[in-house]
Amino acid sequence: MTQISEEYISTLNSPAGRIKICATQTGVTAIKFIDNHVAINENTITKQAKTQLKEYFNHERKTFELPLEPKGTAFQKMVWKQLMSVKFGELASYLDIATKLNSPKACRAVGAANGKNPISIVIPCHRVIGSNGKLTGYAGGLKRKAKLLELESSQTPFSLS
Repeated sequence: MTQISEEYISTLNSPAGRIKICATQTGVTAIKFIDNHVAINENTITKQAKTQLKEYFNHERKTFELPLEPKGTAFQKMVWKQLMSVKFGELASYLDIATKLNSPKACRAVGAANGKNPISIVIPCHRVIGSNGKLTGYAGGLKRKAKLLELESSQTPFSLS
């Protein structure tokens, strides 16, 4: 019999919008921007993620130390793992990511996997831009993507509520 693991949820009001943090007992499964309010059911992992996200927005953290459990295909997971190598304040193109995966012709597939990233900010899909240097799609919206990139290029902390 398969055991269904309970989902734990926390939220954070950030300068880029309201964030929903989801986790199991063993890892973060999703960090997404939301517009609505949700029922809170926190655990240690959601609280830890919330604390680290606050530190990120306050310029006190550039990397995250969280157990991650993103759900996706093997290819998506390879792309997401590669995204983790794009450091705070840096940018990469879809071509850069595809090339690092030894599949330079897979730019569109990388873009699609980037768009399916369930763990926003921590798996930094916002740091991926078009080869022409322009902001391209972001599941949270281009305004939020621009806000996150602005935060990473600035030394001024944003205020949190």
